[in-house]
Amino acid sequence: MKSIKNKIFKIIQPADNSSILSKMFDLVIVTLILINTVTIIAATFSLSALKIRIFLIIEIVSVIIFSVEYILRLWTADLLYPEKKPFIARIKLFFSPMAIVDLLAILPFYIPFLLPIDLRILRLIRLLRLFRLFKMNRYTSGLSSIGNVLKKKSDQLVSSIFVVFLLMIISSVIMYYFENPVQPDVFSNAFSGLWWAISTFTTVGYGDIYPLTVAGKIFSAIIALLGIGLVAVPTGIISAGFMENIEDNNKQLTEDNIAKIREILEKYDSKSLLSKLQILYF
Repeated sequence: MKSIKNKIFKIIQPADNSSILSKMFDLVIVTLILINTVTIIAATFSLSALKIRIFLIIEIVSVIIFSVEYILRLWTADLLYPEKKPFIARIKLFFSPMAIVDLLAILPFYIPFLLPIDLRILRLIRLLRLFRLFKMNRYTSGLSSIGNVLKKKSDQLVSSIFVVFLLMIISSVIMYYFENPVQPDVFSNAFSGLWWAISTFTTVGYGDIYPLTVAGKIFSAIIALLGIGLVAVPTGIISAGFMENIEDNNKQLTEDNIAKIREILEKYDSKSLLSKLQILYF
């Protein structure tokens, strides 16, 4: 049983170059994710009864495979976290971000069978199927890099976003006092101008809400100029995080190459290797 468990664990983990079965498993999962993406988009169009039946079959097959994958990952969690007891390892995996994504990807299919739900709520729950797209994070290094950068820079991002949001609230309150006497319906309270603040700070400017007073126009111009710099701060933090991530990856690659060279040198006698190189190149 233990050997079977180890084999399954190696198969369901992201593939390495030595495991053909793991590569095939990854290919099946990625293909299913892409097919589900197409079906979710196609479901928004008017479809014939035949196409609906085909999409339903795809949905059932996908849910079965994703459910089996989810159960196997929970079963082999003690191999992923060997330092933990099996139960603790499964709890740790259950609350991990990717396991939550895996659960949300299959949950919409089972909820109608478990709970009596209103049709409108059911349609909202079915939107959770979009989480199947996030399963790609496990199989693509690009998405993994985004996740690593956001996690690494989370404190700075939260701080910068909080400052921007705080300034939006303050701007909304100030604009209320400028514009409420002239536009009581538009700026009816301190938070009614929050949409204006968001569109102005992000320099989008939809034009549905705008100031009429001179003071309001001047203040709006100042906020628009401030927004150019402030909203760009999170972007700069993420860009810096990507640069650091690239440097770390290059450093790790260099260290791995050095380790491989040392391993080769240890296998062969250095003098005989040097003589072979002299013959080969000189």
